[in-house]
Amino acid sequence: MKFTLINNIQNDKAMSLILKGFLVFILLYLISDILVMNSYFGISIDSVAITLFGNEEEYLDPMNEAAFLEFWHTQIFFIMMILLTLNAIFIRVANRSRNILTNLLMINALLSLVFLPLAFYLSASFVALYIITFFTWHIVAIYMIFYSFWRLNAKIV
Repeated sequence: MKFTLINNIQNDKAMSLILKGFLVFILLYLISDILVMNSYFGISIDSVAITLFGNEEEYLDPMNEAAFLEFWHTQIFFIMMILLTLNAIFIRVANRSRNILTNLLMINALLSLVFLPLAFYLSASFVALYIITFFTWHIVAIYMIFYSFWRLNAKIV
């Protein structure tokens, strides 16, 4: 996280290049996260509900608690790493909207992590809220990546 100590990131060509590469990796992670989620867990309300609770008509068993907790634990770790590093970059390059976007990103990511176990343990009605917050934080993060990449190419912040 050396980039947090550099006064003008755009003038440090090596650090700017490293951050651009890192932003590309974060973007690839977010896209692959949606694709993996689609194939493993589902990205629609019905597919997530079937994964969590099963479907008697199609003879699909519900997800067991150990598998759910392992999945949730992994999600917490990866989301934390993505949010902290992306926000650290974005705050350094953004001027006006950084408070709104960083709060929107963090709140939606945290809510998605809260709504998932609420759906599993309490009520299937939380599945829709999980899907909404999951896609909201991904869309905001992708916007922040493109904005940060654009600002790193600018001459003056």
